[in-house]
Amino acid sequence: MRRDGRGRGVSVAAATALVCALGLSAVPETAYAAPGEPGPAPGPGGGADGGATGGQSLEQVHQEVDGLYRKAESATDAYNLAREKQARQEKSILKIARAVVKAQKEMAGLRKRAGAMARAQYRGGGMPAEARLFLGGDPGEFLDGVTLARKGEQATHGLIGRLERTQVALDRYADSASQEWERLDRSRAKKAAAKKEILRKLARAQRLESRLAKDERERLRRLEEDKARGAQAKWLDTGILRQLGSGATAMGGRAVDFARAQLGKNYVWGAVGPDTYDCSGLTQRAWAAAGRAIPRTSQEQWRLLPKVSTKAMRPGDLIIYFRDASHVGMYVGSGAVIHAPRPGRQVTVAGAGSMPILGVVRPEAR
Repeated sequence: MRRDGRGRGVSVAAATALVCALGLSAVPETAYAAPGEPGPAPGPGGGADGGATGGQSLEQVHQEVDGLYRKAESATDAYNLAREKQARQEKSILKIARAVVKAQKEMAGLRKRAGAMARAQYRGGGMPAEARLFLGGDPGEFLDGVTLARKGEQATHGLIGRLERTQVALDRYADSASQEWERLDRSRAKKAAAKKEILRKLARAQRLESRLAKDERERLRRLEEDKARGAQAKWLDTGILRQLGSGATAMGGRAVDFARAQLGKNYVWGAVGPDTYDCSGLTQRAWAAAGRAIPRTSQEQWRLLPKVSTKAMRPGDLIIYFRDASHVGMYVGSGAVIHAPRPGRQVTVAGAGSMPILGVVRPEAR
């Protein structure tokens, strides 16, 4: 997908490799306390990078890591949106270039015809056609000649008009191309800034996790699961399941089947399958498999797809999470979603209420 230095940037695989390289760089392991337990004192230089120190509890580490991943996910939406805009702008520039080539060919043909007319007039001695006709001796030829002269004059005017219109079109294309290049440069700059932010936050989160001992990483995972179960239980206590329908449409069912087939595949930043996914890459591909094209990012899915009440959602609908619409999962029935959680995790089934719900959208209602 890479064309040249001004192309679409590094591939997802290369970006992911860079994230891993940054996140798994050698750092000294630090022990973290479980919630309510005192932590060990920081070692030499503890806390120098402005984040977790040896005195943090696992709860604090969890909050910081989770916050970093959420912010990285939000920045990923900005990155993907800028990438989509860049792709559209590149197509627009290509379309303009083709139009310019066509107009230039037409202009060359028109100029050739104009030159032929000028040469013909020169060969006639420069005398106007009307004068030559008047001086002829045959009245019939004169009348026929008048008709031909008028047609020739109309053709000349038509040619001049086409020349002018074609030149105006060329000028317009030049202006459009210039504007599109400026927009393209802005999109590239936004994409680069978003990517830098993503890599920085992902690397920071992975550094924090890499400092945990093996048993502490497992305890952190259990802590995440406990918090998710608690949020799900609170959501179910509202009686929401009694109000939800269980039946999916044919199209929604195909989207759910696709999502289920991806269970266990790794989350990778910016990935859209078939072997790895990010959250919105999974939902986009699932609905593409069902026959419906939807936006690439969770924020655009929230902004552009028809919204439905949470109480009215059915399998195949997309649940948008967090106030900034930075995460998305697919509702699959029985109070559950399938989603790609974050780096270091796999596509999994989770409670639909295990994260703060912003709202629900229905792709097939478009």
